[in-house]
Amino acid sequence: MTNQLESRVFENVPSPFCGIASDDLQITVTGHQVKVTRQGDPVTIAGFETPLTDTVPRIQGRPVSRAEAVAEAARLIGQAGLPVFNGFGTDVNETRAALALIDRCRGVFDQKSADSGLRNLLVLADSGWMTTTLGELKNRADVLVSFGTDIEAQFPRFFERFVWTGQTLLGVDGNQREIIYIGAEPSGQAAVSPEGRAPDVLPASPEHWPAIAAVLSALAHDKVPGCHEVGGIPVARLQSVVERMRAARYSVVTWAAAQLDFPHAELTIQQLCRMIVRLNQAGNTRSAGLYLGGQNGYQTASQVCAWISGYPTRVSYARGYPEYDPYHNATARLLDNGEADVLVWVSSLGLTPPPVTAIPTVVIGRSGLCFGREPDVFIPVGVPGIDFAGHQYRCDSVVALPLYPLRAAGMESAASVLRDIEAMLPT
Repeated sequence: MTNQLESRVFENVPSPFCGIASDDLQITVTGHQVKVTRQGDPVTIAGFETPLTDTVPRIQGRPVSRAEAVAEAARLIGQAGLPVFNGFGTDVNETRAALALIDRCRGVFDQKSADSGLRNLLVLADSGWMTTTLGELKNRADVLVSFGTDIEAQFPRFFERFVWTGQTLLGVDGNQREIIYIGAEPSGQAAVSPEGRAPDVLPASPEHWPAIAAVLSALAHDKVPGCHEVGGIPVARLQSVVERMRAARYSVVTWAAAQLDFPHAELTIQQLCRMIVRLNQAGNTRSAGLYLGGQNGYQTASQVCAWISGYPTRVSYARGYPEYDPYHNATARLLDNGEADVLVWVSSLGLTPPPVTAIPTVVIGRSGLCFGREPDVFIPVGVPGIDFAGHQYRCDSVVALPLYPLRAAGMESAASVLRDIEAMLPT
């Protein structure tokens, strides 16, 4: 007699991993095994299909009970002078629980993705911007400019879900949109229209992207640059891009800050935003920016931190109230200078391990994490959207996506672990 596990099929499953809130996946669950059987892509498949291997907590590599692991984590955090919390591939409730613990123990909230996120936040804080949403792009845009970003490399279904959509709510024929790449080139064919029309690509190496953005802004302001080409791109071609945006009903300039990985990249983003503002001021067109990112819950953690503290990331509670400082509260600096004495890594969605450090390390993370050094405490937890319900924000920060449980593997949430650690701290 064979004992075959029954498979269950779930339709229209939302993804907490992709950043753009794909919510049409088909998932098949057999026992504890999860498989994407329709509408998958490399990002969602990797997120859903990571096998469940770690289910027992460990202290310095030794299997222990949950109660022992929680008590040891509370002891290390409670005796620390400055615990720093990082990781944060988490959903809404998990981030809320982490921030409550950070407030209680007077720690620092940081994120693995903070460096790239700050490239956007510094622009928003300094000069503001005019940005749009994925829904606006889908229903209004007729010209899309991608700057310094290979969109499909990080967001494989972006064009399928938001660009090549056929008829839209506002009468725009999605299949006729103009696609322009500046700087980075597309790595695949997703940007090719359903009729076979290739995107217009103006390639340049990253060291020239700041100058290209500055020339685009100057052209939008009707300034004549003192050069005929920049980064190998003729200024006349950049002028053509600006004119096509002026003639558009609704143009969108998009970028992924994680791919703008060079010093002071925020100034490049700021130039793009100045161009967008000028286009809106000067003509009968509408233009907007759209930043892409937020995979594995990182946008969600920033959103929740902003609700609770007033600041989106790198917030210290060391003095008993939230203080934002993107430089002094950076985990790498706190570790290098010996200011932090405990590292707490919280990540129920992503599989990036904590940095190897000499100070005690507590990890509250999903099964499958591989460590450069075994943490002092490791408490494996379930995944929101697989093991339990939750909420996740997509990259444009306007849609909170509900997440649903798919399997019953007995894995608890990071939120429950964090709350229990907080309850054990000395008053």
